[in-house]
Amino acid sequence: MYDTIVVPTDGSELAESVVDGALALAERHDATAHVIHVLELGELPEGHGSETVADLSRGAEQYLASVVGAGERLSATRTTSVVETDRAVYREIVEYATDHDADLIVMGTHGRRGLDQRVLGSTTERTLRVSPIPILTIHERTVFDPEFETVLVPTDGSDVANAAANYAIDLADGTDAALHVVHVVDIAVTSPLGESAAVLTELEDTGKEAVNDVLDRADDAELRSVQASVLSGSPARSILDYIADHDIDLVVMGTHGRSGLERYLLGSVTETVARLADVPVLSVPVRSDDE
Repeated sequence: MYDTIVVPTDGSELAESVVDGALALAERHDATAHVIHVLELGELPEGHGSETVADLSRGAEQYLASVVGAGERLSATRTTSVVETDRAVYREIVEYATDHDADLIVMGTHGRRGLDQRVLGSTTERTLRVSPIPILTIHERTVFDPEFETVLVPTDGSDVANAAANYAIDLADGTDAALHVVHVVDIAVTSPLGESAAVLTELEDTGKEAVNDVLDRADDAELRSVQASVLSGSPARSILDYIADHDIDLVVMGTHGRSGLERYLLGSVTETVARLADVPVLSVPVRSDDE
């Protein structure tokens, strides 16, 4: 399913952990892992000379060699690159991945204590918003095992969700993983003024149709195991609870396409799950019709 995987690194412990996971994933799929470090020249002090850039570049190359060397136990083909740029790091990551026909970008997410909130990290978040290539985000407290056995795909019947469902079905088929399909009825949209029961029933029926559509496609793929559920509550929280209750190893969700400079904007549910989930989240971008 994957031929080329791009793994940006920034010198942090999280990045090193993500490289290990990406190399293991590349090994499983017989893919080539491109481990890159983007050297943002715009962050250097004014008046820096070419020797400063050369020194930083050599340091980055040594760092990449050490990080990749730590994964020598894995047989995955790997290459390293230091990318020097005056542009934003996230744009350079996307351009590198696009130029090298990457199938997947693997990036880390950072945790932050307080109010049960986590942040993706500005570079990861911005990369997610513009990348036309699927991105796998791995949280800093997560040890990624590419031998995942359960894949969850939430659906609401939209084109974005259907694209994610197709991706999840292909992934489950290629890895012999069990597929879980869920739809969450958002009770916040039901009317508190007497029609909530009728509205809720209609939303549940719509959810069942969305789930059944994915089940039909999963049946055609003859997956090993498929489970489906229609839940109710806050969509993001319900998905997170389902992940914990069913030992989900990987979540596949869609991102919304928009035209313009920032072409891809994360849906709020996808963004929340990517921030808070303790398991890897694979975000699948979909172009909007007006592009």
